[in-house]
Amino acid sequence: MRVLAIDIGGTNVKILLSGEDVPRKAPSGPTMTPQAMVAAVKTLAAEWEYDAVAIGYPGQVIGGRIMLEPHNLGRGWVGFDFEEAFGRPVRIINDAAMQAFGSYKRGLLLFLGLGTGLGAALVADGVVIPMELAHLPFKRGSYEGYLGVQALRRLGRKKWQKQVEVAVAGFIGAFHPDDVVLGGGNTKKLKGLPPGCRAGTNANAFVGGFRLWEEAPEPKVEQQEKKKAPSRRPSRTPRTKTRAGSAARSAA
Repeated sequence: MRVLAIDIGGTNVKILLSGEDVPRKAPSGPTMTPQAMVAAVKTLAAEWEYDAVAIGYPGQVIGGRIMLEPHNLGRGWVGFDFEEAFGRPVRIINDAAMQAFGSYKRGLLLFLGLGTGLGAALVADGVVIPMELAHLPFKRGSYEGYLGVQALRRLGRKKWQKQVEVAVAGFIGAFHPDDVVLGGGNTKKLKGLPPGCRAGTNANAFVGGFRLWEEAPEPKVEQQEKKKAPSRRPSRTPRTKTRAGSAARSAA
């Protein structure tokens, strides 16, 4: 099976086909709708043949359903039918969860994505647990307000890095992970990583997308409490937990 992995960010949409080596990208931004994203991806992948699609979405996804509109893109994502738009089976998870899935090696992994905003996920013994930490209170604002790209521009690199170090130390103290990965495009702006951390790469998002379709019919993602879902038919994406490693296996 050839899988097209799509990593949707607040600045760019990046894609890679399994078996290919060089990702392709197009600008995104605050006016990008799902229709515009699909059109951009189809243009980028015009000569690629693929059987299935994996999407990392920058927002809350529960049971394969996009639950909230994104903070850094246009409107219309909740309830959008990606399978109809692409004409392929589609699996969707949170973008940080997809990169965490591709970064996973062992034990309990804490993943933090330093990009346009702040992405976060845990992988516990191979089970992906998406988290929504970005807009939780931190100091006089939110975590994203101190760790996102706007904070980097407002504070300058040195002060921004200090906020990253303080926040990461707090998360490590709360979760006691075996492994901590800092991903996202702004990780490269850090002058040295916080203690106990390793740098991830955006390429791991594509690995996570490919893993969603490895061997198992139903990849599993740890459920958060379900909210009322839109009535329009969503893409048929996994409902429960996602197993990292060599395959995404069904769980009881």
